[in-house]
Amino acid sequence: MGPLVPEVIGNELNFVVALFIGIAFGFILEQAGFSTSKKLVGLFYGYDFTVLRVFFTGGVTAMIGVIAFAHFGLLDVGLIYINPTFLWSAIIGGLIMGLGFVIGGYCPGTSFCGAAIGKIDAMIFIVGSFIGVLIFGEGYPIFEGLYKAASWGNVTIFNVFGMSQSLFAFLLVFVAVGAFWATTLIENKVNGKPNPEFSSKPLYFGLTALAIVIGLSAFIMPDKKDAMLNEVSDINFVKTYPVNSMTSDELAFRIIDEDKNLKIFDLRSPKEYSAMTLPKSTNVKLQSMFEKDVIKQLSMKHSINVFIANDELEARKAAIIASELGSKRIAILEGGFQQFQKDILDFKTPENVNDKHKIDTYKFRTEAAQTLPVMIKEYKEKMNKSSVKTEKKRVLGGC
Repeated sequence: MGPLVPEVIGNELNFVVALFIGIAFGFILEQAGFSTSKKLVGLFYGYDFTVLRVFFTGGVTAMIGVIAFAHFGLLDVGLIYINPTFLWSAIIGGLIMGLGFVIGGYCPGTSFCGAAIGKIDAMIFIVGSFIGVLIFGEGYPIFEGLYKAASWGNVTIFNVFGMSQSLFAFLLVFVAVGAFWATTLIENKVNGKPNPEFSSKPLYFGLTALAIVIGLSAFIMPDKKDAMLNEVSDINFVKTYPVNSMTSDELAFRIIDEDKNLKIFDLRSPKEYSAMTLPKSTNVKLQSMFEKDVIKQLSMKHSINVFIANDELEARKAAIIASELGSKRIAILEGGFQQFQKDILDFKTPENVNDKHKIDTYKFRTEAAQTLPVMIKEYKEKMNKSSVKTEKKRVLGGC
């Protein structure tokens, strides 16, 4: 899940796409009047709140878009970089930027928009920005203590306030609508006449109702990961959910037979997995079931996906999530890895066995107990030699 563009085109073309998106973004800013310092500072003097409306609209649109994309499995929110919060530097930096905004008439982004159409004051603002960056860079040892003070980490507002993502989204939309109404009244009073763009009350009421509906949509599009993890936390639900199982004997046979379609997803701890790594297996966590790479493996045609854990319950949780995400041919290891260890890896033939079926089964287990440890060792050595440590990187960015 996500990012979207790199799944369609290569990294090189991605820069070309970013260039055209940047041009389109700058064009929209210019058309909205963000290249004019008088329009920008109108926010602080009360005669023009276009800046507030544009930023609130952009923020709400992006927020609902991210929620919708995450809900439908098109975006992995875990790959989105969240800027770390340093409380005091954010407050002081915000005050400095706000003061610069009032005095200069631009913010860093809009100054380039103004400069692009030849505004001299915007160009001077950019020069001032570079001077500020230079001062901060050269004086960083002096500012470092203040800059890193009160570190909150990569937090989100709804987590800080202990509310759900959906509730926060609705409240933000509600605040945006309230701000639109309030600023319209302020504009009318300061300018001494109604804003002609918002003179139609039916239109304004209609837009308000539409915004509220959009805000409410956040409640019907909960984060799929949180919803499913909450679902499998119900033990009764997990135990009654229909899931196919595979016996230790069948799994051992498929491994020894080197079944090309077999894929094992091992939910044990990394330490346990490293100590005993079954061939054809991948170590995963329950939370990583939503990651793009895991979903891609589960979706491979004709694959037989077997989930193993120390006990059946944890494996069932992963199998349920995989099934809900649309994966096919899913099974869990019957009895868990402990049963597999007992029946296969540590098997010892009992004495005085007369049943022919049991004799054949025990014969296979005896052979498997000798063959599998060798295969496990060879697989582990192969993985150690060929493994290249790759990590998913969060997408960096932000204004």
